[in-house]
Amino acid sequence: MKRLIPSLLDFLFPPLCHICRSFIADAGNIHICADCRDRMPLALSPLCTVCGIPFAGAGDDHICGQCLANPPHFDSARAHLLHQGPAREIIHAFKYSYKTHLRRPLALLALEGLTAFITLHRPDVIIPVPLHRKRLQSRGFNQAVLLGEVFSTHLSIPMQTGTLARIRETEPQIELSGEERRRNVRGAFAVACPEAILNRRVLLLDDVMTTGSTVNECAKELKNAGALSVMVVTVARTAG
Repeated sequence: MKRLIPSLLDFLFPPLCHICRSFIADAGNIHICADCRDRMPLALSPLCTVCGIPFAGAGDDHICGQCLANPPHFDSARAHLLHQGPAREIIHAFKYSYKTHLRRPLALLALEGLTAFITLHRPDVIIPVPLHRKRLQSRGFNQAVLLGEVFSTHLSIPMQTGTLARIRETEPQIELSGEERRRNVRGAFAVACPEAILNRRVLLLDDVMTTGSTVNECAKELKNAGALSVMVVTVARTAG
């Protein structure tokens, strides 16, 4: 009987790819077909050992020129996917089209590639990048919190949503240059509960990393409040 239930559910609700909507015979937990996954490039080595930006061509991992010239406040950052093609499509659908059920496949995709990296750094707590209250009211959800719920369950690491706050409303980063992004988020975050992160290793979580301005500003406040270390994890990042 137990074997019949999944077959019956597949007949009534056939598993379809979240991106192209094609039928998937063996969908697993992620529900993204092989063709779409093949068109989702990964953020692979060689890459910067600090910010995680991939380098073009071959070679070993090393610190990029930007991190050498301006060391970020976070200790390390990694993403699983490059923010292009189907990866960009599904993240935009999740974030801007209110398809919140996509948090699970996105989080599981990221965990598929980043669990070893996360485990190596042994974080004590997950902190999602916060939204300003007006943005949260407008959107109705914080995408980083939704991803964090899946991360927390699968990694058995507690998530804190009130520790880091966005205290100043900022312009959307999407149309801004690198320097404009840095100015835009300067002074936009504060730690509301320093005792919650004192001498603790923090996993700072967001959906996408572009220039790293937002997570760097968050990391600065977390470090100033006493965090032992800050590692940044995102589902995707731009290639440069």
